[in-house]
Amino acid sequence: MKTEFREENQNYVMTFEGRLDTPSSLQVERDMQVLYDCEGHDIILDCTNLEYITSSGMRLFLDLLKVAKSKGSKCTIVGLNDEIYAIFDEVGFINLFDIRQTL
Repeated sequence: MKTEFREENQNYVMTFEGRLDTPSSLQVERDMQVLYDCEGHDIILDCTNLEYITSSGMRLFLDLLKVAKSKGSKCTIVGLNDEIYAIFDEVGFINLFDIRQTL
């Protein structure tokens, strides 16, 4: 699992590449810590190259959303493949996040 953080147009953007499963979630959680200081910045989670996500990975996204909302920031997810989108739809995440196909 590979992540990359950048600041773009006053937004915090994190890209995910590979499989966000239970073994990789500990490192990804550490990588995502930079996003928690988001006051004044919206967050974009670029999942274009995310192949797979487990419940532990989804928990990371949900925890981040709660922090972002408490700081007045918006959290957008872009580039979900059809399989992950279906999972997000089934658990109701599409009603919680702003989900888009592209940046």
